[in-house]
Amino acid sequence: MRSLLRQQLPEVLQGVVPLAAVAIVLQVLFVRAPADVFLRFLGGSVLAVVGLVLLFAGVELGVLPMGRYVGAALPRARSLALAVGVVFAFGFATTVAEPDVLVLAGEVAAMPDSPFSAPVLVATMGLGVGVFTAIALLRVVRGVSMVLLLAAAYGLMIVLAFATSADFVPLAFDAGSVTTGVLTAPVVLALARGFTSVLGERDAVTDSFGFLGLASTGPILVVLLLGLVA
Repeated sequence: MRSLLRQQLPEVLQGVVPLAAVAIVLQVLFVRAPADVFLRFLGGSVLAVVGLVLLFAGVELGVLPMGRYVGAALPRARSLALAVGVVFAFGFATTVAEPDVLVLAGEVAAMPDSPFSAPVLVATMGLGVGVFTAIALLRVVRGVSMVLLLAAAYGLMIVLAFATSADFVPLAFDAGSVTTGVLTAPVVLALARGFTSVLGERDAVTDSFGFLGLASTGPILVVLLLGLVA
């Protein structure tokens, strides 16, 4: 455990220290924020480093191995409905717990005349990820080309972007980007690797990857469809 924490610390510092350094330089030269605000920023940066180290260690230690075991167990159950249901549940559950998703939903809900409350937007994005993760699993089982699926998804996305209300388009694409965060990405990828590892003579690269890319189109399409209805 200690070796894992020591391994994660340099990676976290590489991400947090440059951000903190830029903020400190701006504070000294231009911003001149009140001292209490600046001190809270420094304290928050330290807490962020500690939290990220623990989060990444937890993902590496428990989430990824368990995800691979769950994915590998699904084909042995010999029930496509069960596999689709489990993958949908994992996609939904990780999305509604994703920190980036919660931040975006909170910001949207705080806007005047917001079309969404935070819980509704979070559930909407979770639904999109869950459905399209399940579609990605069905693609592997049925042998459908990922190229065709992505082309269809992005083609529909472009059409809806022109057809729906302009207020929903930026939100839709932000909804897609925040669902590829520190919880959803490892869980979906681990499930994909575990599932395809027991399928026999299949191309590991072709079948294992693309789940996350397809899953992230789900929230975009769902929010665009809501905008079209609204």
